[in-house]
Amino acid sequence: MALTLAISPCPNDTFAFDALVHGRVPGAPPVEVTYADVDVTNTAAERGAFDLVKVSYAALPWLLDDYHLLPCGGALGRGCGPLVLTRPAQAGSAQAGSADRVDLSGATVAVPGDRTTAYLLFRLWSAGRPPARIEVVPFHEIMPAVAAGRYDAGLVIHEARFTYPRHGLTALVDLGEWWEGDTGLPIPLGAILARRGAVDPVEAAGWIRESVRQAWADPEASRRYVLSHAQEMEPDVVDRHIALYVNEFTADLGNAGLAAVEALLGRAADAGLVPRIAGPQTSSSRATAWTS
Repeated sequence: MALTLAISPCPNDTFAFDALVHGRVPGAPPVEVTYADVDVTNTAAERGAFDLVKVSYAALPWLLDDYHLLPCGGALGRGCGPLVLTRPAQAGSAQAGSADRVDLSGATVAVPGDRTTAYLLFRLWSAGRPPARIEVVPFHEIMPAVAAGRYDAGLVIHEARFTYPRHGLTALVDLGEWWEGDTGLPIPLGAILARRGAVDPVEAAGWIRESVRQAWADPEASRRYVLSHAQEMEPDVVDRHIALYVNEFTADLGNAGLAAVEALLGRAADAGLVPRIAGPQTSSSRATAWTS
């Protein structure tokens, strides 16, 4: 039987999963792929809709009863955090200074999903001075809507790091810089989950690692596939996107990656933003606790 897989059409996902999707991973089953924004896959995973699925790390507390967290294939790293963008005139009216002093109280902010890691980081950062209104907006619509004045600010991810100046926008704060400066840890953005009872997580991790290995060994093999799903991105932006988001943590979360996930969800639970997950206290027990 074919394995159902849901990933985003973003270059990091299509690059990493190209070999698996196209049957070049020895021993892996055929794969039926659905491409969707992470806000859609977060919701679909709650219904158990896919065997393997890309979700936000922020959504894990609602999903780990039904899914294993895989130690590979996701998006986690440094220098790749979400940005809060606004128009230059609006930036001047905000209390801008260091990242912890920007004040958006009274503002309407567009976000890419209410269970995305980007929004969870935003809520942690803006605690005590939240904006007046939040609206969930499809990711690709956020920058044009902020530029047109429909929102005071927008929370963006992925390739927006490279393209927001084209929309005449200004970055008020880099939430990745804020997170890394505060914790010293990488930023956990997107996770790959395997549905319990449907796919063996050890086998699935092996397939994904082999797919990533092949992608790095021969980047041109996936080029046409990646570009066909990145229709609004120039090749140089695609290359920068892949270089930033497909990194050592894509091959293996390791203790640093697992510690980052634990810190994010622990802080969020302390703030009452997500349900608390019973987690390990030592790095040696993390892998078992988060992935089984």
